[in-house]
Amino acid sequence: MYRTHTCGGLNASHTGQTVTLSGWVNRRRDHGGLVFFDLRDRAGVVQVAINPDLPKETLNLIANVRMEWVLQIEGVVQKRPDGMTNPKMKTGEIEVVASKVIILNPSKTPPFMISGDNDLPDENTRLKYRYIDLRRERMTRNMVLRHKVIKFMRDYLDEQGFIEIETPIMFKATPEGARDYLVPSRIHPGQFYALPQSPQQLKQLLMVAGMDKYFQIARCFRDEDLRGDRQPEFTQLDLEMSYVHRDDVLDLVEDLFTKMIPEVTPHKKILSSPWPKFSYREVMEKYGTDKPDLRFGMELMDVGEIFANSEFKVFQNALASGGVIKCIVAPKSADMSRKELDVLTEVAKTFGAKGMPYLTVTAEGVKGSAAKFVSEAEVDQVADS
Repeated sequence: MYRTHTCGGLNASHTGQTVTLSGWVNRRRDHGGLVFFDLRDRAGVVQVAINPDLPKETLNLIANVRMEWVLQIEGVVQKRPDGMTNPKMKTGEIEVVASKVIILNPSKTPPFMISGDNDLPDENTRLKYRYIDLRRERMTRNMVLRHKVIKFMRDYLDEQGFIEIETPIMFKATPEGARDYLVPSRIHPGQFYALPQSPQQLKQLLMVAGMDKYFQIARCFRDEDLRGDRQPEFTQLDLEMSYVHRDDVLDLVEDLFTKMIPEVTPHKKILSSPWPKFSYREVMEKYGTDKPDLRFGMELMDVGEIFANSEFKVFQNALASGGVIKCIVAPKSADMSRKELDVLTEVAKTFGAKGMPYLTVTAEGVKGSAAKFVSEAEVDQVADS
């Protein structure tokens, strides 16, 4: 048997038990005649103390062990001495005193450190050694979270009367928002299958067939340029219902996420329930984007009426051309340096702005790039808005 327990599954209740563990060497420490390994598997990390009374042959083997070697350890779980516990580790109260060590697989020096997120290489190197990158705790945690999210979705939708149906991956090309990925047909030379950009038509056929509540964890393929929110293949929760109105769909999805988030991520919370609903016009006016982060408290304010008679040419020209004047009120930011404000101005320019007039209001008065173009009354109205 390679293991009786996982590394991260041990705790003080296992004290005195003989266990067998298998995993990667996350870290090695030599303290005089004592050697310690942090042994890692998907469940976590545990400290292994090497018994100096082990056979000389075993100790000689251990002397060569380095990071990412794969070991099998047999030993007794014991509590760490007073003052030696590590509250940052899930297994920080205990250690395993090894009575037997087997080297399952040696390792070359890895191309980058796995024990933390510092000093990571560029993305291309991480992708080249993806199997190593996925060993990192953060990446493992992401995979586990993804599993929990999908499992919760399946269980929830099953309780709501949905059935999971897989639709074909090779289909015909249909009008979608991007180009299709094509797969040549061996049986029909010169003809191609298309990988689905979404199961849209297929799930509509399922509704016609009477499968009135359908879902699947669907793979989608879209041949489009890479951006921050675009990639060639992705997975989505796809669902369809018959005999429903728009609000029925919204209520279902809201209930799904409201129940899922406390379950799979207890450290996070939803800002409000029921969820606030906004029109497209509202979010564009308040946040300037159709996917706003509601935690951002500094909403856009329309100050066009306040500056309707302003002598500032920039404001006059904007209003005359049918534009608007909006501002963000940023409390407790009056001490920002000119350099910091210049950096923000450059950020604004990357989104098409020609500049960023700003006003700094303090007890001493008003200053800033637009200070000489606005009146005291106009500043007071903005501050009171």
